Amino acid sequence: MVFCLWVSLVLQVFEIAEIVDQMSPWGMLRIPRPLIMIRAFRIYFRFELPRTRITNILKRSGEQIWSVSIFLLFFLLLYGILGVQMFGTFTYHCVTDDTQPGNVTWNNLAIPDTHCSRELEEGYQCPPGFKCMDLEDLGLSRQELGYSGFNEIGTSIFTVYEAASQEGWVFLMYRAIDSFPRWRSYFYFITLIFFLAWLVKNVFIAVIIETFAEIRVQFQQMWGSRSSTTSTATTQMFHEDAAGGWQLVAVDVNKPQGRAPACLQKMMRSSVFHMFILSMVAVDVIVAASNYYKGENFKRQYDEFYLAEVAFTVLFDLEALLKIWCLGFTGYISSSLHKFELLLVIGTTLHIYPDLYHSQFTYFQVLRVVRLIKISPALEDFVYKIFGPGKKLGSLVVFTASLLIVMSAISLQMFCFVEELDRFTTFPRAFMSMFQILTQEGWVDVMDQTLNAVGHMWAPVVAIYFILYHLFATLILLSLFVAVILDNLELDEDLKKLKQLKQSEANADTKEKLPLRLRIFEKFPNRPQMVKISKLPSDFTVPKIRESFMKQFIDRQQQDTSCLLRRLPSASSSSCDHSKRSAIEENKYIDQKLRKSVFSIRARNLLEKETAINKILRACTRQRMLSGSFEGQPAKERSILSVQHHIRQERRSLRHGSNSQRISRGKSLETLTQDHSNTVRYRNAQREDSEIKMIQEKKEQAEMKRKVQEEELRENHPYFDKPLFIVGREHRFRNFCRVVVRARFNASKTDPVTGAVKNTKYHQLYDLLGLVTYLDWVMIIVTICSCISMMFESPFRRVMHAPTLQIAEYVFVIFMSIELNLKIMADGLFFTPTAVIRDFGGVMDIFIYLVSLIFLCWMPQNVPAKSGAQLLMVLRCLRPLRIFKLVPQMRKVVRELFSGFKEIFLVSILLLTLMLVFASFGVQLFAGKLAKCNDPHIISREDCHGIFRINVSVSKNLNLKLRPGEKKPGFWVPRVWANPRNFNFDNVGNAMLALFEVLSLKGWVEVRDVIIHRVGPIHGIYIHVFVFLGCMIGLTLFVGVVIANFNENKGTALLTVDQRRWEDLKSRLKIAQPLHLPPRPDNDGFRAKMYDITQHPFFKRTIAVLVLAQSVLLSVKWDAADPVTVPLATMSVVFTFIFVLEWYSGQDYKHLNVGEVTMKIIAMSPSGFWQSRRNRYDLLVTSLGVIWVILHFALLNAYTYMMGACVIVFRFFSICGKHVTLKMLLLTVVVSMYKSFFIIVGMFLLLLCYAFAGVVLFGTVKYGENINRHANFSSAGKAITVLFRIVTGEDWNKIMHDCMVQPPFCTPDNSTYWKTDCGNYAGALMYFCSFYVIIAYIMLNLLVAIIVENFSLFYSTEEDQLLSYNDLRHFQIIWNMVDDKREGVIPTFRVKFLLRLLRGRLEVDLDKDKLLFKHMCYEMERLHNGGDVTFHDVLSMLSYRSVDIRKSLQLEELLAREQLEYTIEEEVAKQTIRMWLKKCLKRIRAKQQQSCSIIHSLRESQQQELSRFLNPPSIETTQPSEDMNAINQDNSAQPETSSQQQLLSPTLSDRGGYRQDSADTGKPQRKIGQWCLPSSPKPRSHPGSSVNLRSGGCLTVKTVGCKMNPMSDAASCGSEVKKWWTRQLTVESDESGEDLLDI
Repeated sequence: MVFCLWVSLVLQVFEIAEIVDQMSPWGMLRIPRPLIMIRAFRIYFRFELPRTRITNILKRSGEQIWSVSIFLLFFLLLYGILGVQMFGTFTYHCVTDDTQPGNVTWNNLAIPDTHCSRELEEGYQCPPGFKCMDLEDLGLSRQELGYSGFNEIGTSIFTVYEAASQEGWVFLMYRAIDSFPRWRSYFYFITLIFFLAWLVKNVFIAVIIETFAEIRVQFQQMWGSRSSTTSTATTQMFHEDAAGGWQLVAVDVNKPQGRAPACLQKMMRSSVFHMFILSMVAVDVIVAASNYYKGENFKRQYDEFYLAEVAFTVLFDLEALLKIWCLGFTGYISSSLHKFELLLVIGTTLHIYPDLYHSQFTYFQVLRVVRLIKISPALEDFVYKIFGPGKKLGSLVVFTASLLIVMSAISLQMFCFVEELDRFTTFPRAFMSMFQILTQEGWVDVMDQTLNAVGHMWAPVVAIYFILYHLFATLILLSLFVAVILDNLELDEDLKKLKQLKQSEANADTKEKLPLRLRIFEKFPNRPQMVKISKLPSDFTVPKIRESFMKQFIDRQQQDTSCLLRRLPSASSSSCDHSKRSAIEENKYIDQKLRKSVFSIRARNLLEKETAINKILRACTRQRMLSGSFEGQPAKERSILSVQHHIRQERRSLRHGSNSQRISRGKSLETLTQDHSNTVRYRNAQREDSEIKMIQEKKEQAEMKRKVQEEELRENHPYFDKPLFIVGREHRFRNFCRVVVRARFNASKTDPVTGAVKNTKYHQLYDLLGLVTYLDWVMIIVTICSCISMMFESPFRRVMHAPTLQIAEYVFVIFMSIELNLKIMADGLFFTPTAVIRDFGGVMDIFIYLVSLIFLCWMPQNVPAKSGAQLLMVLRCLRPLRIFKLVPQMRKVVRELFSGFKEIFLVSILLLTLMLVFASFGVQLFAGKLAKCNDPHIISREDCHGIFRINVSVSKNLNLKLRPGEKKPGFWVPRVWANPRNFNFDNVGNAMLALFEVLSLKGWVEVRDVIIHRVGPIHGIYIHVFVFLGCMIGLTLFVGVVIANFNENKGTALLTVDQRRWEDLKSRLKIAQPLHLPPRPDNDGFRAKMYDITQHPFFKRTIAVLVLAQSVLLSVKWDAADPVTVPLATMSVVFTFIFVLEWYSGQDYKHLNVGEVTMKIIAMSPSGFWQSRRNRYDLLVTSLGVIWVILHFALLNAYTYMMGACVIVFRFFSICGKHVTLKMLLLTVVVSMYKSFFIIVGMFLLLLCYAFAGVVLFGTVKYGENINRHANFSSAGKAITVLFRIVTGEDWNKIMHDCMVQPPFCTPDNSTYWKTDCGNYAGALMYFCSFYVIIAYIMLNLLVAIIVENFSLFYSTEEDQLLSYNDLRHFQIIWNMVDDKREGVIPTFRVKFLLRLLRGRLEVDLDKDKLLFKHMCYEMERLHNGGDVTFHDVLSMLSYRSVDIRKSLQLEELLAREQLEYTIEEEVAKQTIRMWLKKCLKRIRAKQQQSCSIIHSLRESQQQELSRFLNPPSIETTQPSEDMNAINQDNSAQPETSSQQQLLSPTLSDRGGYRQDSADTGKPQRKIGQWCLPSSPKPRSHPGSSVNLRSGGCLTVKTVGCKMNPMSDAASCGSEVKKWWTRQLTVESDESGEDLLDI
């Protein structure tokens, strides 16, 4: 910067020494000098944040802005290519027949200059005497033809950007319509405006808003809090109000008291005094607004307005002196409001001085209207909310002003030396030019004039300079104002939850009362319906009984019988007694029941179950914490599922107070602190739960009370719920009408067995069919057909004189009559719960029907202008609005838009106040001064007479120079002294209209030039200040308020950060789809290598570069007559073959696993490849490319070139899929289009209504400045194009003034409106202003709101996301592994495998979170009844489990989710207990079987031992055969009844051998006569014995005994064995009995 200053100083010395000319190009060396103001920004803002944090914020915002700029460049390149191929050059013009090449002048062109088509069947054909010629062939240069057009890709992109700025685009479209087919021009430019101007460019606003939200958090300390409304010198004290209540009032404790008496101080503080002053301010404003221009001869200094101003000035001066006397001067100036009042007092006092009257001091007089803001507290709060924290808005205003100064200085140094360019000769001119570009009004003219002046060489550089400045100023700077206003309207996070609860309470209160149209029955006496029992045998007269009571008696008869049969006291005291209650007692019972708690027995039982389950879970959690299972974990990223699961468990444990009652002795300080925090959290959780439960109870009570009230009215008033008080409630005809009215297509197909909803193939079509009832579908079709019929009407083909158009009118009225009669008979007209006229939609239906019926019956043949018949025809044009009533989504859009219209109304008041201030000032300064003679050479009014020759503007695009002796075309006109045609400041009404047009940024340049030229350059500040306030603050305030109002009505404005992230996550998950990608081939062969190549990022980038290279081939138009086209097409064929090879090698080997390549190409629809939509698109484009190559070499004509260009454009879209940023931003635009579909349809319906009305009002208006053969209201189609132009703001005010033409400038006709060419002044004013406000200010800003919402959905950072893109990608990969059929659904049992495969933040650790795993598995089984689950079902379950539902979910969704999780936990606990009991039973049965088998084996062994002792010693007992073991195994449980059985106990050596062998195999232990078997026994051999364990628990013992004397101690041994075995049998039988009792 120092170097630039030295260079500037040296250059200044050279200019002073006259070495260098002051107006030379060397002045461009001063360009960097204005950038020194950047240092002022650093001093002004004084950033207190660390430099790294500021760098990170700027880096992040810069990356986002760069990404959106790339996205904008993508669309500019796309439409640039389309423009080149669809249009090409606009060089064909209508010229005279005698035009010679190289000698084209202004007089050779048509007036006005008209483009033409060289084809006879399309475009515009020149009139006789003219011919269609190419001016470039006639010798005109590129500079003379202009720089806008579609000649090549560079010029085309330049032209597309101009059109996307909505400045001058309509004239480009008119040129294209004259030169090419009409449909091509409409398609290209309308889609360009919709996508580029309304969708893509608004993404910049979304970027700035998201970035500014983060910056606001970081710079909160610098900007200050926005919630403080009282100063620091005030305190709050209790004061008693007039009603006897107490309220907190802010009192300034440091405010000194004045010397005025107490009575005056009391009077000054009284509300009467304030209202008197404000009423005087209002009267002063009215008097000032009544001022008008009275003529030049009228003396203006001492008229009645001047005297009134003197009186009001004295009054307000006395008010200021009184306040100073009462408060003291120091106390008076301590208030900001008093400072403003003192400034007004001083300024208005100087203003009434005669020499200063009607001077710049008039601003102080008109600024008194600002004091009226104090009248409305809502308006005052709104103004403070917007402008209270003024440092943010003030900093932005200073930054904008500094930017204008810097850019004006740079532009001055760049273009001050350019000849024939007077826009940058001085700094004020440069400032006005750069300010004009900032407002976008006529910025194309500024750029075109500069381009023509600098020449063809420097034109591209200058164009890039202006485009970059325009891009920054209009897309970034204005978006900053919107971001600041939205941030000021944003609520604090701690208030959003409270507002949500209050809103829920308000909704509950509104649902409690019936509508007023139904409550009117309460004013009448009760007359319940009575019935007479005639078939009852009795000697007495039976009175009449209420019909409702008899119905209840009949319904409960069966219940009473069951009560008597059961004879249960509880039942007889509850249901039987309840059935015998009378109607009055029943009502009392219901009222008492409503006053009690809403928790029923079922709810209490559920609460007890939940308490028990939470107690068990809490104990388990406490045990795990005490055991230290949570400690010593590896330092890795913990699963968010596990984290949220433990958070919920801890919250539920706190809710039931388990941790709040554990304070005991001997605890450390840390433990006590933790217990205290747990107690606080427990109390907060209890308070939050009580608030939620209270709201839930209130809602339930409100619904019950509403139902009770309705039932009481239905019972006590016989005419209640009777259509037209005639048709009965249950009449057959009414039931038939109900069936007809409510019949609709059932879109959901359910399984009759499981009850699950089936996923049909065409579910979207089915949902569309089930959107409305069959009757509404019929009426929608009839209404559309009627609107189509109305489009054929015109002033020259009227419905009164066209029988074919009358048929559609009759059909509409007949069908609507049938519809209304059916709905009235089914639901009633007005005094029924579901009446036809229950909202504004019903009123509109009846109004449209009556208007159509009256018009059909009347059918006037003559319709005078401005008559009742014409008004009836205008009201008939509201017929398309019927679709708003018939389609529920359209009604929802209207309700969300207009339900909270308070803020929009307040903004309108602020803008009207701003306009009134500047209008009053303009009347007092410019009234009568703007009139001038139309001859610019005449200055005085006395000389303004006679005629003069005026030149005609032939063309705005051509830059022809007059040749010596040549004159421009013109004609002679009379001189007239008059105001400008479209505006004046002679009275407040005209001034308000002019400022309203200026507020829309249309026509303000003309107002500025007229004021500067006719009043003085200093007064140009007036219009610049108004445009700055109106554009930068007023219109951006309107945009911000519309967005905030829409979000508030939709429910997103009150969402906290966590709730908004959750809503974004749900929307993101709906869009997510399975990958449908097969895994990599297992082997390392050719297919695997090709798979690796196609998956490499370098391969994708190479393909993207090839796509761009092929798209560059469309830089010039492919014309069959142009020799350049053939090589370009040949190169495109080469690229096509490359893409074909890429598709075969990349896509087939990438997406297919089995089968030969030839079979895949022949089949063309393999399942793995066909599942991906992107692959289908690539396949389609590749197939079209192959077809084009064949046709190209076969035909080689214009159609094949067109097809080749289309194929390249289609392939150009595939770049979005290869670039992550472009893909996300394109998804933002696509989803915004999908969500704004009904808003777009609503805009079209409004536009259609205004088009029909415009044909009636202005169909025959004469052509004027902007009403011409392209733009007029002669038919509905042309009216739609004109209104679409007005939506973009393209000269809408000039079209309005053309439609205001009045005699003597037109020919009136009082008989019929179609015979006059005059306009309608009042009708045009209301028509155009209302249309522009509704469409441009409200409806278009809704698109901005939707784009802002969806931008945060797709383009949030990893820190802001609950589930990152990596988590979603990982889940898609795992799903792709589990879903082997690529159908998008899997069986429920596979969810377990899917959850086990998840890793990272979605991982479920079965060792730690086994209970969570059970919960998730059971949730999928419960919600889907064991059927198939989809990709989104599992992803939705994981998303719910991965967030803190208390913070992220809203009230209704939170209640439903918590109830579901409680139920799941209860059912899982039941299943766990049930499975545990089953395992216990199974274990007990296994023990019984084991004991029985052991007893059987012991008996076998004892029998063998007995036989061994009884037989000779040489005999050896061997192991039984397998067959015998099998028999013994089968009969192990049966008692042995053999008479030869003998019981014998094993010897000591045998037991020891058995134990030794069993110890070797599995170490069985004997407990009270029971053998414990090893878990996995295996046969082994031992010298003494061997034990073989087989299936079934059979045990076989092989013993080799010792030889001993059988005769010694035989008797004693036998007796001991018998005693021991008897004891063993006793013990075994006792244990078996205990086991059976345990079971």
